[in-house]
Amino acid sequence: MANLLGDDMDEIARYVSDVPPAHYTVKIESFSLLAKNCVDRYESGEFEAGGYKWKLVVHPLGNKSKNGDDHISLYLAIAGTDSLQTNWEMFVIYRLFLLDQNNDNYLTVEDGKMKPRRFRGMKKEWGIDKYISLKEFNESSNGYLVDDTCVFGAEVFVCKENFKGGKGECLSMVKSPIIHKHIWKIDNFSKLDAECHESRIFNAGDQKWKLRVYPNGRGSCKGSHLSFFLALADPTTLHPATKIYAEVTLRLQDQEHSKHHSGKVSYWFTASNPEVGGLRFILLSKFRQPNMGFLLKDVCIVEAEVNVLGVANAFS
Repeated sequence: MANLLGDDMDEIARYVSDVPPAHYTVKIESFSLLAKNCVDRYESGEFEAGGYKWKLVVHPLGNKSKNGDDHISLYLAIAGTDSLQTNWEMFVIYRLFLLDQNNDNYLTVEDGKMKPRRFRGMKKEWGIDKYISLKEFNESSNGYLVDDTCVFGAEVFVCKENFKGGKGECLSMVKSPIIHKHIWKIDNFSKLDAECHESRIFNAGDQKWKLRVYPNGRGSCKGSHLSFFLALADPTTLHPATKIYAEVTLRLQDQEHSKHHSGKVSYWFTASNPEVGGLRFILLSKFRQPNMGFLLKDVCIVEAEVNVLGVANAFS
Protein backbone atom coordinates (compact mmCIF):
# COMPACT_ATOMS: atom_id res chain seq x y z
CA MET A 1 0.00 0.00 0.00
CA ALA A 2 1.27 3.46 -0.85
CA ASN A 3 2.21 5.96 1.85
CA LEU A 4 -0.96 7.43 3.40
CA LEU A 5 0.70 10.28 5.20
CA GLY A 6 0.96 12.61 2.22
CA ASP A 7 2.49 16.09 2.23
CA ASP A 8 0.52 17.33 5.25
CA MET A 9 1.81 14.74 7.77
CA ASP A 10 2.76 17.47 10.25
CA GLU A 11 -0.81 18.75 10.29
CA ILE A 12 -2.85 15.57 10.72
CA ALA A 13 -2.66 12.11 12.29
CA ARG A 14 -3.72 9.06 10.23
CA TYR A 15 -4.21 5.52 11.46
CA VAL A 16 -6.29 2.41 10.90
CA SER A 17 -9.10 1.67 13.37
CA ASP A 18 -11.41 -1.33 13.76
CA VAL A 19 -14.01 0.83 15.51
CA PRO A 20 -16.66 2.41 13.26
CA PRO A 21 -17.53 6.12 13.53
CA ALA A 22 -19.73 6.78 16.54
CA HIS A 23 -21.86 9.58 15.15
CA TYR A 24 -22.53 9.40 11.42
CA THR A 25 -21.77 7.52 8.20
CA VAL A 26 -22.41 8.43 4.59
CA LYS A 27 -22.58 5.64 2.02
CA ILE A 28 -22.19 6.79 -1.58
CA GLU A 29 -23.16 4.44 -4.39
CA SER A 30 -22.11 5.05 -8.01
CA PHE A 31 -19.42 7.39 -6.69
CA SER A 32 -17.96 7.99 -10.16
CA LEU A 33 -21.21 9.58 -11.29
CA LEU A 34 -20.66 12.52 -8.93
CA ALA A 35 -17.84 13.81 -11.11
CA LYS A 36 -19.63 12.93 -14.34
CA ASN A 37 -22.62 14.97 -13.19
CA CYS A 38 -20.47 17.91 -12.04
CA VAL A 39 -21.21 17.41 -8.34
CA ASP A 40 -18.06 18.98 -6.92
CA ARG A 41 -19.41 19.27 -3.36
CA TYR A 42 -21.81 16.98 -1.51
CA GLU A 43 -23.28 17.88 1.90
CA SER A 44 -24.78 15.12 4.01
CA GLY A 45 -27.96 15.44 6.01
CA GLU A 46 -27.73 16.90 9.49
CA PHE A 47 -26.77 14.74 12.46
CA GLU A 48 -26.47 15.51 16.17
CA ALA A 49 -23.35 15.20 18.30
CA GLY A 50 -22.37 17.02 21.48
CA GLY A 51 -25.70 18.79 21.57
CA TYR A 52 -25.27 20.42 18.15
CA LYS A 53 -26.07 19.69 14.51
CA TRP A 54 -23.40 18.84 11.95
CA LYS A 55 -22.87 17.82 8.34
CA LEU A 56 -20.22 15.89 6.47
CA VAL A 57 -18.97 17.63 3.31
CA VAL A 58 -17.29 15.65 0.53
CA HIS A 59 -15.47 17.06 -2.49
CA PRO A 60 -15.16 13.97 -4.74
CA LEU A 61 -12.48 15.52 -6.95
CA GLY A 62 -10.90 17.71 -4.29
CA ASN A 63 -11.60 21.22 -3.08
CA LYS A 64 -10.05 23.32 -5.84
CA SER A 65 -10.08 26.47 -3.71
CA LYS A 66 -7.88 24.69 -1.14
CA ASN A 67 -5.44 23.09 -3.63
CA GLY A 68 -7.08 19.72 -3.12
CA ASP A 69 -6.62 18.64 -6.75
CA ASP A 70 -6.19 14.88 -7.34
CA HIS A 71 -7.48 14.14 -3.83
CA ILE A 72 -10.73 13.70 -2.01
CA SER A 73 -11.42 16.59 0.39
CA LEU A 74 -13.46 15.81 3.49
CA TYR A 75 -14.84 18.30 6.04
CA LEU A 76 -17.01 18.61 9.11
CA ALA A 77 -19.43 21.57 9.05
CA ILE A 78 -21.64 22.87 11.85
CA ALA A 79 -25.32 23.32 10.93
CA GLY A 80 -28.33 25.06 12.45
CA THR A 81 -26.33 28.03 13.75
CA ASP A 82 -29.26 30.44 13.35
CA SER A 83 -30.60 29.20 16.67
CA LEU A 84 -27.34 29.84 18.55
CA GLN A 85 -26.64 32.92 20.66
CA THR A 86 -24.77 35.92 19.35
CA ASN A 87 -21.01 35.46 18.86
CA TRP A 88 -21.08 31.73 19.58
CA GLU A 89 -17.96 29.65 19.35
CA MET A 90 -16.96 26.13 20.34
CA PHE A 91 -13.80 24.03 20.40
CA VAL A 92 -14.15 20.63 18.80
CA ILE A 93 -12.05 17.51 18.34
CA TYR A 94 -13.26 15.45 15.42
CA ARG A 95 -12.28 12.35 13.46
CA LEU A 96 -13.05 11.61 9.82
CA PHE A 97 -13.35 8.03 8.56
CA LEU A 98 -13.12 6.11 5.29
CA LEU A 99 -14.12 2.43 5.27
CA ASP A 100 -11.70 -0.19 3.94
CA GLN A 101 -14.29 -2.66 2.69
CA ASN A 102 -11.70 -5.40 2.09
CA ASN A 103 -10.48 -5.52 5.69
CA ASP A 104 -13.56 -4.08 7.46
CA ASN A 105 -11.62 -1.32 9.17
CA TYR A 106 -11.33 2.43 8.77
CA LEU A 107 -8.73 4.90 7.62
CA THR A 108 -9.13 7.41 10.46
CA VAL A 109 -7.86 10.99 10.33
CA GLU A 110 -7.64 13.46 13.22
CA ASP A 111 -7.08 17.08 12.33
CA GLY A 112 -4.24 18.77 14.19
CA LYS A 113 -3.22 15.65 16.13
CA MET A 114 -6.09 15.99 18.60
CA LYS A 115 -5.81 19.77 18.68
CA PRO A 116 -9.29 21.28 19.19
CA ARG A 117 -10.53 23.40 16.31
CA ARG A 118 -12.54 26.54 16.91
CA PHE A 119 -15.90 26.66 15.12
CA ARG A 120 -17.52 30.12 15.01
CA GLY A 121 -19.62 32.39 12.82
CA MET A 122 -16.79 33.10 10.38
CA LYS A 123 -15.36 29.55 10.41
CA LYS A 124 -18.14 26.97 10.28
CA GLU A 125 -16.18 24.23 8.54
CA TRP A 126 -12.98 22.33 9.33
CA GLY A 127 -11.47 19.31 7.63
CA ILE A 128 -8.80 17.79 5.44
CA ASP A 129 -8.11 19.35 2.05
CA LYS A 130 -6.14 16.27 0.95
CA TYR A 131 -7.86 13.47 2.83
CA ILE A 132 -6.65 10.78 0.42
CA SER A 133 -5.27 10.88 -3.11
CA LEU A 134 -7.62 9.76 -5.86
CA LYS A 135 -4.99 7.27 -7.00
CA GLU A 136 -4.95 5.64 -3.56
CA PHE A 137 -8.73 5.84 -3.25
CA ASN A 138 -9.40 4.25 -6.64
CA GLU A 139 -6.93 1.39 -6.18
CA SER A 140 -9.23 -1.63 -5.76
CA SER A 141 -6.80 -3.53 -3.53
CA ASN A 142 -7.13 -0.82 -0.87
CA GLY A 143 -10.86 -1.44 -0.46
CA TYR A 144 -11.94 2.18 -0.28
CA LEU A 145 -13.97 2.07 -3.51
CA VAL A 146 -15.64 -1.29 -4.17
CA ASP A 147 -18.26 -1.70 -6.90
CA ASP A 148 -18.16 2.11 -7.19
CA THR A 149 -19.35 2.39 -3.56
CA CYS A 150 -17.62 4.02 -0.59
CA VAL A 151 -18.42 4.91 3.02
CA PHE A 152 -17.31 8.02 4.93
CA GLY A 153 -17.92 8.80 8.60
CA ALA A 154 -17.41 11.28 11.43
CA GLU A 155 -17.08 11.55 15.19
CA VAL A 156 -17.50 14.89 16.93
CA PHE A 157 -16.49 15.80 20.49
CA VAL A 158 -17.29 19.28 21.78
CA CYS A 159 -14.58 20.24 24.29
CA LYS A 160 -15.58 23.78 25.19
CA GLU A 161 -18.40 26.18 24.40
CA ASN A 162 -18.29 29.94 24.61
CA PHE A 163 -21.23 32.24 24.01
CA LYS A 164 -19.87 35.74 24.24
CA GLY A 165 -22.03 38.58 25.42
CA GLY A 166 -20.30 41.06 23.16
CA LYS A 167 -21.94 42.69 20.17
CA GLY A 168 -20.94 42.82 16.54
CA GLU A 169 -22.09 43.81 13.09
CA CYS A 170 -21.70 42.75 9.48
CA LEU A 171 -21.30 45.29 6.67
CA SER A 172 -22.44 44.05 3.25
CA MET A 173 -21.43 46.25 0.34
CA VAL A 174 -23.60 46.01 -2.80
CA LYS A 175 -21.68 44.58 -5.77
CA SER A 176 -23.88 46.02 -8.51
CA PRO A 177 -25.95 48.83 -7.02
CA ILE A 178 -28.93 50.11 -9.00
CA ILE A 179 -29.65 53.83 -8.99
CA HIS A 180 -33.33 54.53 -8.39
CA LYS A 181 -34.81 57.82 -9.55
CA HIS A 182 -38.04 59.19 -8.09
CA ILE A 183 -39.79 62.28 -9.50
CA TRP A 184 -42.41 64.18 -7.52
CA LYS A 185 -44.62 66.80 -9.22
CA ILE A 186 -46.19 69.18 -6.74
CA ASP A 187 -49.27 71.04 -8.01
CA ASN A 188 -50.81 74.20 -6.50
CA PHE A 189 -47.62 74.89 -4.63
CA SER A 190 -48.67 78.33 -3.39
CA LYS A 191 -51.74 76.82 -1.73
CA LEU A 192 -49.81 74.34 0.41
CA ASP A 193 -50.60 75.27 3.98
CA ALA A 194 -48.86 72.55 6.00
CA GLU A 195 -45.31 73.03 7.26
CA CYS A 196 -44.16 69.79 5.62
CA HIS A 197 -45.41 67.85 2.59
CA GLU A 198 -44.35 64.26 1.86
CA SER A 199 -44.25 62.31 -1.37
CA ARG A 200 -45.67 58.82 -1.78
CA ILE A 201 -43.42 56.03 -0.54
CA PHE A 202 -41.06 54.48 -3.08
CA ASN A 203 -38.53 51.63 -3.03
CA ALA A 204 -34.79 51.81 -3.59
CA GLY A 205 -32.13 49.30 -2.55
CA ASP A 206 -34.60 47.07 -0.65
CA GLN A 207 -35.60 50.05 1.50
CA LYS A 208 -38.67 52.28 1.53
CA TRP A 209 -38.20 56.05 1.19
CA LYS A 210 -40.09 59.31 0.85
CA LEU A 211 -39.30 62.91 -0.01
CA ARG A 212 -40.06 65.83 2.30
CA VAL A 213 -40.49 69.40 1.16
CA TYR A 214 -40.92 72.35 3.52
CA PRO A 215 -42.44 75.05 1.24
CA ASN A 216 -41.59 77.84 3.68
CA GLY A 217 -38.44 76.34 5.13
CA ARG A 218 -37.73 74.45 8.35
CA GLY A 219 -36.22 75.46 11.65
CA SER A 220 -33.79 78.36 11.46
CA CYS A 221 -34.43 78.69 7.71
CA LYS A 222 -38.13 79.22 8.03
CA GLY A 223 -39.25 82.10 5.83
CA SER A 224 -35.97 82.34 3.91
CA HIS A 225 -35.40 79.01 2.17
CA LEU A 226 -37.16 76.00 0.74
CA SER A 227 -36.02 72.91 2.67
CA PHE A 228 -35.82 69.52 0.92
CA PHE A 229 -34.98 66.06 2.33
CA LEU A 230 -34.88 62.35 1.55
CA ALA A 231 -36.00 60.17 4.47
CA LEU A 232 -36.52 56.53 5.36
CA ALA A 233 -40.27 55.95 5.21
CA ASP A 234 -40.47 54.13 8.55
CA PRO A 235 -37.20 54.21 10.50
CA THR A 236 -38.89 52.62 13.52
CA THR A 237 -38.74 49.27 11.70
CA LEU A 238 -34.93 49.37 11.60
CA HIS A 239 -32.82 47.65 14.23
CA PRO A 240 -30.99 50.34 16.25
CA ALA A 241 -27.65 48.98 14.97
CA THR A 242 -28.63 48.90 11.28
CA LYS A 243 -26.92 51.42 9.00
CA ILE A 244 -27.69 52.05 5.33
CA TYR A 245 -24.99 53.71 3.25
CA ALA A 246 -26.39 55.54 0.23
CA GLU A 247 -25.35 58.10 -2.34
CA VAL A 248 -28.14 60.64 -2.70
CA THR A 249 -28.76 63.39 -5.24
CA LEU A 250 -31.64 65.82 -4.68
CA ARG A 251 -32.82 68.07 -7.52
CA LEU A 252 -35.25 70.90 -8.14
CA GLN A 253 -36.11 71.07 -11.83
CA ASP A 254 -35.85 74.25 -13.87
CA GLN A 255 -38.89 73.65 -16.08
CA GLU A 256 -38.15 76.63 -18.30
CA HIS A 257 -34.55 75.90 -19.28
CA SER A 258 -34.27 72.10 -18.83
CA LYS A 259 -31.79 72.60 -16.01
CA HIS A 260 -31.91 71.91 -12.31
CA HIS A 261 -30.72 73.06 -8.92
CA SER A 262 -29.17 70.09 -7.08
CA GLY A 263 -27.06 68.76 -4.26
CA LYS A 264 -25.29 65.41 -3.79
CA VAL A 265 -24.18 63.64 -0.61
CA SER A 266 -23.14 60.21 0.70
CA TYR A 267 -24.81 59.38 4.00
CA TRP A 268 -25.26 56.65 6.61
CA PHE A 269 -29.00 56.34 7.35
CA THR A 270 -30.02 54.92 10.74
CA ALA A 271 -33.13 54.74 12.89
CA SER A 272 -31.92 57.78 14.81
CA ASN A 273 -30.66 59.66 11.72
CA PRO A 274 -33.23 58.76 9.05
CA GLU A 275 -32.98 61.70 6.66
CA VAL A 276 -30.56 63.82 4.68
CA GLY A 277 -31.04 66.98 2.67
CA GLY A 278 -30.81 70.72 2.88
CA LEU A 279 -32.37 73.22 5.25
CA ARG A 280 -31.07 75.88 2.89
CA PHE A 281 -31.75 73.94 -0.30
CA ILE A 282 -32.68 77.10 -2.23
CA LEU A 283 -33.55 80.69 -1.35
CA LEU A 284 -37.28 81.30 -1.53
CA SER A 285 -36.65 84.56 -3.38
CA LYS A 286 -34.76 82.67 -6.08
CA PHE A 287 -37.24 79.80 -6.13
CA ARG A 288 -40.18 82.15 -6.72
CA GLN A 289 -38.62 84.23 -9.50
CA PRO A 290 -40.71 83.58 -12.67
CA ASN A 291 -37.71 83.61 -15.00
CA MET A 292 -35.89 80.90 -13.00
CA GLY A 293 -38.36 78.18 -14.00
CA PHE A 294 -38.46 76.42 -10.61
CA LEU A 295 -42.07 77.38 -9.98
CA LEU A 296 -43.99 77.37 -13.24
CA LYS A 297 -47.80 77.73 -13.33
CA ASP A 298 -47.75 77.06 -9.59
CA VAL A 299 -46.08 73.67 -10.18
CA CYS A 300 -42.67 72.58 -8.98
CA ILE A 301 -40.93 69.29 -9.70
CA VAL A 302 -38.42 67.74 -7.33
CA GLU A 303 -36.59 64.46 -7.70
CA ALA A 304 -34.20 62.17 -5.90
CA GLU A 305 -31.61 59.65 -7.08
CA VAL A 306 -30.88 57.00 -4.46
CA ASN A 307 -28.00 54.56 -4.80
CA VAL A 308 -27.74 52.17 -1.83
CA LEU A 309 -24.09 51.05 -1.63
CA GLY A 310 -24.03 49.04 1.58
CA VAL A 311 -25.97 47.86 4.63
CA ALA A 312 -24.58 47.08 8.09
CA ASN A 313 -26.60 44.84 10.42
CA ALA A 314 -25.99 43.57 13.92
CA PHE A 315 -25.07 39.94 14.31
CA SER A 316 -28.10 37.87 15.15
